[in-house]
Amino acid sequence: MSYLRFEKAVMTNLEESLRRELLRTNRSGAYSSSTLVDCNTRKYHGLLVVPVPELDDENHVLLSSLDCTVIQHGAEFNLGLHKYQGNNYSPKGHKYIREFDASVIPTTTYRVGGVILKRESIFQAYEDRILIRYTLEDAHSATTLRFRPFLAFRSVRQFTHENSVASREYHEVENGIRTCMYAGYPDLYMQFNKKCEFVFQPDWYRGIEYPKEQERGYASNEDLYVPGYFEVPIKKGESIIFAASTSSIKTSSLKKLFQDELTLRTPRDNFYHCLVAAAHQFHNRKPNDDRYLLAGYPWFKARGRDTFIALPGLTLSIGENDYFELVMKTAERGLYEFMEGKPLSVQIYEIDQPDVMLWAVWAIQQYAKYVGRDRCFELYGKLLNDIVKYIKNGKHPNLRLDDNGLVYSDGRDKAVTWMNSTANGHPVVPRSGYIVEFNALWYNALKFCASMAAEHNDPKGAAMLEDIAAKCKQSFVDTFVNEYGYLLDYVDGTNMDWSVRPNQIFAVALDYSPLSQQQMKSVVDICTRELLTPKGLRSLSPKSGGYNPMYVGPQTQRDYAYHQGTAWPWLGGFYMEASLKLYKRTRLSFIERMMVGYEDEMDYHAIGTISELFDGNPPFHGRGAMSFAINVAEILRTMKLLEKYSYQK
Repeated sequence: MSYLRFEKAVMTNLEESLRRELLRTNRSGAYSSSTLVDCNTRKYHGLLVVPVPELDDENHVLLSSLDCTVIQHGAEFNLGLHKYQGNNYSPKGHKYIREFDASVIPTTTYRVGGVILKRESIFQAYEDRILIRYTLEDAHSATTLRFRPFLAFRSVRQFTHENSVASREYHEVENGIRTCMYAGYPDLYMQFNKKCEFVFQPDWYRGIEYPKEQERGYASNEDLYVPGYFEVPIKKGESIIFAASTSSIKTSSLKKLFQDELTLRTPRDNFYHCLVAAAHQFHNRKPNDDRYLLAGYPWFKARGRDTFIALPGLTLSIGENDYFELVMKTAERGLYEFMEGKPLSVQIYEIDQPDVMLWAVWAIQQYAKYVGRDRCFELYGKLLNDIVKYIKNGKHPNLRLDDNGLVYSDGRDKAVTWMNSTANGHPVVPRSGYIVEFNALWYNALKFCASMAAEHNDPKGAAMLEDIAAKCKQSFVDTFVNEYGYLLDYVDGTNMDWSVRPNQIFAVALDYSPLSQQQMKSVVDICTRELLTPKGLRSLSPKSGGYNPMYVGPQTQRDYAYHQGTAWPWLGGFYMEASLKLYKRTRLSFIERMMVGYEDEMDYHAIGTISELFDGNPPFHGRGAMSFAINVAEILRTMKLLEKYSYQK
């Protein structure tokens, strides 16, 4: 039985199939994405979506979709599906689907009378090229396939509409054509592995609608340009391969290329393998060989905080220490450029956020645990020392070390934490002053760096860091621990936030905690009672004022809900780590049951991965980006922790 397999009943029911999305990437920033029935429901969906750095730093939809029509005895059966205005679906090709299987590569089986046609797609690694293989498994008469490409040539954040500027020009290439709708875009090459006929029949398909954009309060319809169609005869047992790319390819190589790419794929045959495959989708290799982790798909770039939170889970937890080092090499260059006040040569956004360096230390700490402290010190000892010195000496523009050992950050007018939603130019959650997770991370960084210094012949440096850590520990308890047993979220003079939020969990989960055992248990207990859901920790307790758990509606409405009760799986990862740290093996079965809530997501929203966030109330519906790096990372890291505690006696 396949792990990610859907029968006819699910595929032909649009309420079920349209909410399930599919994502494949090339590990260089390009991707292919749609729903399981190949009906695009987002403006971000497309068969070939690629970065065009000559234009901007956004992705661009070149080929939106490809409709395939089966022709026998002059009768045409179109397997495509599009949603048009007025809730009209056409040409309703989903009714021919008999099965969909994504356990290795996305595979759809269609049945039209006596015809059984299998469609398999694969995104070539590190190339802007989507490959689709059509195999005629059964047919009793001569069969022809007609392919109609729908072109967009636009940014993922925009729409295209019928216009007279779009070029209709095309040029024949080997077994296909190349075309380009607008100046500045690369040519789109559409080729087959065998001779085909292209019929030039230019037209615009008007009023195509994207319901996901409608739900989110955005404009939601556009027109797509179809230059004509390709026709290819196909025999029973024969396979035809279509390639769409920004570069030409020798068509005789397509069959071998498809098979070679297929052998590189890890089957998504269980929960763990799905997450490993999802982890690889965040990889982003640039032409200069810089390596990044994208924060999520389809709209996120590489961001500083997300990079360091996700890095251990997406690499070390699955035995890919080399990719950790490659990403860290690029990120380290960015950190030094920031500390030295130089223009950034790396494409990492928000590297100036005050907690980014603290998360970098945490990521390096995980490397030390997985790979070894000596190797860690060899590679990152200088960086650790320079980060702590930079903060200690007051060089950071928005992270001040006070005499009490705590770090202070001004977030009144600008969002400075991971709770970064804004409305009308101001933070929805203006966390400012002594921020609880910043100081938990700072204490952890001091203790870790002190231990590394002591081990590597720097007793003076170790003693200095231990002195600051001792001050920080006492001040942390005095500042954040309240009489109800949980931690204040932030304290800025007389202004303090008594809301029960998940940020306090870091003071327990991190290796070095400023809290006593009893204080840690109290924090975990309140998080369990008020914040825990099957999809992670809520960003705010239902008992706190302003609780807003449903991430729905127009942009402003969603901004006010983003961190006011929604549930986040990555926070659940730290919660599970805190629970295991405190209760050891006695919590194993509890944590294993929690993991079931995440495994349920493998076949529900974006199949094989984890959505950005979830509603804080049942049924905990997935929202936001279809795949989010820190969520996947923390679940993988938790799996590794479970393995560790399972072996402990």
